[in-house]
Amino acid sequence: MFEGARLILLTTTGARSGRRHTVPLGYLPDGERILVIGSAGGSPRHPAWMHNLLADPVVTVEDGAFSYRATATVLSGAERDEAFARAVEQEQGWADYERQSGRTLPVVALAAIPGPPGFNASSPGEALRVVHDAFRRELAVIRAEVAGSGPVLGAQLRVNCLTLCANLHGHHVREDEGMFPGLEKAYPELGPAIARLRDEHEVVAGLLARLRSALADPGLSREALAVEVDALTSDLEKHLDYEEQALIPVLDGV
Repeated sequence: MFEGARLILLTTTGARSGRRHTVPLGYLPDGERILVIGSAGGSPRHPAWMHNLLADPVVTVEDGAFSYRATATVLSGAERDEAFARAVEQEQGWADYERQSGRTLPVVALAAIPGPPGFNASSPGEALRVVHDAFRRELAVIRAEVAGSGPVLGAQLRVNCLTLCANLHGHHVREDEGMFPGLEKAYPELGPAIARLRDEHEVVAGLLARLRSALADPGLSREALAVEVDALTSDLEKHLDYEEQALIPVLDGV
């Protein structure tokens, strides 16, 4: 169950001890935040991390690419029920855990606190590769979700795709407006490579627009979504590979 799930490390502050506690958790994308569910594997008691964040909602999240501080909010009412229904629609195991536990499983939103995240990397070049690998993993997960979905696409799958679109667009904007101008100034010889990368960003932007447009269709089929996701994956993987070949040696001074 939950094979291939998205995972984070969540660090909370002990409600009694004041010590830092870290646990691995599956999560669901939800736009600018992520959601975690206090299932405790179907235990009748809430997990310890749940009690900790109720006492201190400021937590640390590590997602493989970034480490950042976040604020935890326990969802309630219709917002909680809608989020949990999306989770169950994608993975029936959440409903099984709730039945087994005999309690209403809490759904917690984790929203990043404004500020630069920490990179789980030891050099600028490695940081670029780590971010790229995060996009590669997410696309692989989404492709598996599309392949395993029913004839009617679930709401959470749509949210997953739209979150990917937003994150990838934001990454390219930061490169276009931040990293690329600095590299062009410091390394004029990179001009042709960066021009190519900017052109590829435009191509990817068009593919993202197509994917968002497709997702707006309530009758979108699994097969049609697979076509759009596969097209994005093909072009993006080539772009990421070229960017790493062109920029990592410069970023790391190789």
